[in-house]
Amino acid sequence: MELLILDAIVKGILVGLFMAISVGPTLFAVIKYSLNFSYKAGLAFVLGVSVSDFLFVVLANIAAVWLEYLRPYEKYIAYGGSALLMIMGLTTLLKKQKNTQPGASPAIVTNGQYFKIWLSGFLVNSLNPGALITWLGAATLVAHTAISYRIVLFATCLIIILSVDFSKVFLAEKIKRFLTIRRIVYVQRFSGICLFLIGLTIFITTFINTRPNSHPGKSRIDKILSKPVE
Repeated sequence: MELLILDAIVKGILVGLFMAISVGPTLFAVIKYSLNFSYKAGLAFVLGVSVSDFLFVVLANIAAVWLEYLRPYEKYIAYGGSALLMIMGLTTLLKKQKNTQPGASPAIVTNGQYFKIWLSGFLVNSLNPGALITWLGAATLVAHTAISYRIVLFATCLIIILSVDFSKVFLAEKIKRFLTIRRIVYVQRFSGICLFLIGLTIFITTFINTRPNSHPGKSRIDKILSKPVE
């Protein structure tokens, strides 16, 4: 029993690190919100992503059959996600940057704005076809295991992802203090370009891909979960 729990923890850590460290829209969106507002805005975005991941995990384990019905609509989900990312990227690029001194008092953000930032994190992750495919694939691979094993594995995975995302927020806040006004503008524009390019890449690959169920991340997750921990 202890070996099984250890196996679940180790695999949860590996899957969590892979998903958290993988370069994606979350990283650049966190930079965008942290630099534009404060670390609280970055945390709001990360929590939106985390809630989306949690719902994917719950649905994938409880209602995997229901999620399978979403597979024919993966392209439409991907189009929606790519459009959202491109809009966020263009908004960051075209928005006139305020000439504020680094380290000055952060912009005041209302509860309504925090909710919008949280919702954008939730939608960015929910409309990411890679997240859907990865979580569903992981749940399918461990569907034969005991429920306690799955709880430990996915709980560990979600904790690792959330911890790494939190570290991204505070790292962006730390870096912000040492940036000049011009460099902050450059970083914001760079994150906007990255968000737009990620969205455009998802759109193009979805449009030309004849096998929407294939995803490079899924094959790596398969190797992690199928390999026994020694």
